[in-house]
Amino acid sequence: MQGQNRKDIFPGLEVGIILKKDQRSGQVTYGIVDRLLTSSAFHSRGIKVRLEDGQVGRVCEIVEEN
Repeated sequence: MQGQNRKDIFPGLEVGIILKKDQRSGQVTYGIVDRLLTSSAFHSRGIKVRLEDGQVGRVCEIVEEN
């Protein structure tokens, strides 16, 4: 799983996240990071972010590195 280290994620990065409602199914939602919500340097289930469209979830994959 990518997206566990805060240093790898920044605003403007395209990522795949798992929303709280999709945790059971594992459905991935894609978008652009607007803001990082996890303050710790590492999180085992993924760094929590808010996408530009307002959705909040944990990063499960980094789609595009700038």
